Amino acid sequence: MYEQYFGLARNPFNMTPDPALLYMTPSHREALAGLAYAILQCKGFVTMMGEAGTGKTSLLARTLRCLPANRVVSSVILNPSLSEDEFFELMLMDFGFNDVPASKARRFLKFQEFLLRTSEAGKIAVLVVDEAHKISPTLLEEIRLISNLELPGQKLLQIVLAGQTELNDVLDRPDLRQLRQRIALRLTIQLLSDREVEEYIHLRWSKSGPSPVPFAPDSYAPIARGSRGIPRLVNSICDNALMLAFAEKAPLVEPRHVREACHDLCLVEKDTAPKLSAALNGASLPVAVRTPLIEEHTQPVATPPLHLPAGPTRLMESYMQPRRSLWPRWMTTRRAAQ
Repeated sequence: MYEQYFGLARNPFNMTPDPALLYMTPSHREALAGLAYAILQCKGFVTMMGEAGTGKTSLLARTLRCLPANRVVSSVILNPSLSEDEFFELMLMDFGFNDVPASKARRFLKFQEFLLRTSEAGKIAVLVVDEAHKISPTLLEEIRLISNLELPGQKLLQIVLAGQTELNDVLDRPDLRQLRQRIALRLTIQLLSDREVEEYIHLRWSKSGPSPVPFAPDSYAPIARGSRGIPRLVNSICDNALMLAFAEKAPLVEPRHVREACHDLCLVEKDTAPKLSAALNGASLPVAVRTPLIEEHTQPVATPPLHLPAGPTRLMESYMQPRRSLWPRWMTTRRAAQ
């Protein structure tokens, strides 16, 4: 909606992963190089982890595009929340199988023949599993078993497991120690720094149109704080802030547009809204915000010293003395009679 107003050919902050708009941080470059190395050198298992929205799916697509097409045959599973039979059926179909046997044994033999033919042709078979943190431990063990298809000194199948940081917890399970021992390389994508957030915005804008970036210089810091360095959240904040600026016919996105976008996206709790506004402005928090209200009205209560007389009955009487006024009258009379 705002593209024409700001002179853009397309939306620079679309939520759909686009390898052409991928901003390569040092950790992205390291992950790209590590993936390419592990696949071309037939290392077997490799994992890539990062927070949700850091660009893992786009980086996987960029990696497959960078690999020589005449050497790599790939199967990409984007949704691994499947049963074992469904997973292997989808894997074989994506590898190009037109007829998938119903029997598990026949599937295994047919897949083994495929891997041997691929190796004889000088090609590399790659299985890429995105959202791998959602894979059940049972299915992960089945994936480990098919990695046993190998020749002396050569892995016939290269497996890339990409997922959120929870994948570490899954792989650290005691019953998956055999799989964990086979991982040749672990790669991690880091969050964007404040400087990288600004560069990220400029990169996506420059690839979407010739117009200058309409973000005020002091608007990048609140975007970085509100997004916490997650590229997907940067897209959401920028997209909403541009809509607000467009609605006002404002020439630039100001910090107030960013603050309103963060509130609209529920990126902060309502009770912390004053804190967010002050933080996004770079201002110190007022005393009323810094100090909880309960501290302002609660007076310290002096606790009387506890004397411990001999005997269980006298001890209980001494302990309950401060609360005597709360006891029913009949309870006091009964105890006096005793």
